[in-house]
Amino acid sequence: MGLRDLVYGVYERRLLHALAGSPGPRHVGVILDGNRRWARAAGSDDVSTGHRRGADKIEDLLGWCTASNVEVVTLWLLSTDNLTRPAEELAGLLGIIEDTVRDLAAEANPWRVHPVGSLDLLPDTTVRVLKEAEEETQHKTGLLVNVAVGYGGRREIADAVRGLLQEHAEKGASLEEVATLLDTEHIAEHLYTRGQPDPDLVIRTSGEQRLSGFLLWQTAHAEFYFCDALWPDFRHIDFLRALRSYAQRQRRYGS
Repeated sequence: MGLRDLVYGVYERRLLHALAGSPGPRHVGVILDGNRRWARAAGSDDVSTGHRRGADKIEDLLGWCTASNVEVVTLWLLSTDNLTRPAEELAGLLGIIEDTVRDLAAEANPWRVHPVGSLDLLPDTTVRVLKEAEEETQHKTGLLVNVAVGYGGRREIADAVRGLLQEHAEKGASLEEVATLLDTEHIAEHLYTRGQPDPDLVIRTSGEQRLSGFLLWQTAHAEFYFCDALWPDFRHIDFLRALRSYAQRQRRYGS
């Protein structure tokens, strides 16, 4: 073991000790940012190398979350804006996402997979992989993993309102009657994450300090942690630092 590994181990144990008994988040959202920059920094002209390295990091994260008693994790893997990328890059990225989702749903893993996003915008193959992963893992009892693919926060809210209107229109309700139901509670019941606790903590890697439309409705009272590390370089101590930051805050829920 080198000196660097020794120092890392000591610091990791110190963070774990500091977190002992501290309140932790039930739901963690993660914006996995920086894969393309990681590939370029590594000297590769093929950005898929960054996406693949980032995909390899996901199982580590889920293991850390499980050990920290997190119940729900939402991973933003592909935004609606990403769907406009060059066809060759998009096809490669979707292939990596499909492989990742299959791995998460593997029999050996305890996680429940739940897709969130506008599936109608995605290729049939990707949709099939997402739906099969959800069906194959619904009986499991481990961490609930939301995989946000083809996801946009504004689109989600629009879909929720549309779904609410359609549901009551099918019951024969008038426009005036439906209008009385347009409140936060009924809209929340039609979100992609309905029935789940809202995120307590949102982590974004790569140093960018914005949400970019991630879980716009659900993060109204969330705490945010922005990490400089590119996603493929995200380490356990970076995750523990995020938890420490969360534990040190006094949550005000908008007040």
